[in-house]
Amino acid sequence: MDRATCCSKVDEAIANIQFDGELVEKKLFGNGHINDTFLTIFKKPDGKTKRCILQRVNHKVFKKPDELMENIWNITEYLKRKIIEQGGDPRRESLSVIPSKDGKSYYRDSIGCYWRGFQFIEDAVSYDQVKKPEQFYQSAVAFGRFQNMLADYPAETLHETIPNFHNTPARLEALKKVVQEDVMGRVKEVQEELAFIWERQTDTYILTDMLAKGELPLRVTHNDTKLNNVMMDSETGKGLCVVDLDTVMPGLALNDFGDSIRFGASTAEEDEPDLSKVWLDLSLFESYTKGFLKACGDSLTEKELDMLPMGAKIMTLECGIRFLTDYIQGDTYFRISREGQNLDRCRTQLKLVADMERKWSQMVAIVDRYRKK
Repeated sequence: MDRATCCSKVDEAIANIQFDGELVEKKLFGNGHINDTFLTIFKKPDGKTKRCILQRVNHKVFKKPDELMENIWNITEYLKRKIIEQGGDPRRESLSVIPSKDGKSYYRDSIGCYWRGFQFIEDAVSYDQVKKPEQFYQSAVAFGRFQNMLADYPAETLHETIPNFHNTPARLEALKKVVQEDVMGRVKEVQEELAFIWERQTDTYILTDMLAKGELPLRVTHNDTKLNNVMMDSETGKGLCVVDLDTVMPGLALNDFGDSIRFGASTAEEDEPDLSKVWLDLSLFESYTKGFLKACGDSLTEKELDMLPMGAKIMTLECGIRFLTDYIQGDTYFRISREGQNLDRCRTQLKLVADMERKWSQMVAIVDRYRKK
């Protein structure tokens, strides 16, 4: 079923979710590539207007939308209780799901598409790119606070919305498989990249082995810790609320930290062809580490703190592996706008890994500077 067919049921979805008031406007909203998002405006009986978000969940990507929404409902209700305990405002500091008229956290329409409603967070903005270090710092505070508030949540009760999402050894095995098959005849072009990855095969097992041995705890993790998944107060610039909870799953706190560094502390775009422009910005690494650890408080273990730099390295290596896998098999997963884009993406990640290795002692020193003794 295509996107347009699903979106044709938008009015049916609106009629079956507990929105308050008379609909006066609806329009597509945001720039997400997976779900379809609508801004809806309702006129309440007192004449005031209220904005809400309506989303169609892409059930081709998220195969079990009911489990995904169970995760989101349970996590957001838990967060709201925590925020109230801490004297905060749950309407602004957490997502709030608007139930369907039959009391569920989602609505399944007459052709089998899934919809959900959220309260709109007013007077808040998000940013697609780091324009100043303070924004990156505030995103770190938001994700650190998210980790801290969910430290006691039973992570094992969450559903895996995308199985093996950050299973780095599994990503490595997938790469080996596509290299053997070489369906596009591209393996001969990427010998240098493959050699770089093969030299670091043992690294891919470090974090998963530590989890299996109980040396690292299973946590509630966000798994998409990009800057634009934090809403910031329009007036103060402070990080308010972590959004886009579709990939909240059991995982490692190191993965969330590491993916933020991979994305936000690089000096270049993810698909930059000129590798001389790509390196790890230690000032941004420090800014994020400071904010994340400040907000995490004492919720992280000593071993987790020790392994934070490794989290950054492994998440970056894993992403490089994924981009290379997709390039070799014909660019079937990540969207491209030009030939060779996935290979460029792979190369930036591997360059970042190499630069992290060169700056390892400095990364460790930065973590030590901000960890609580």
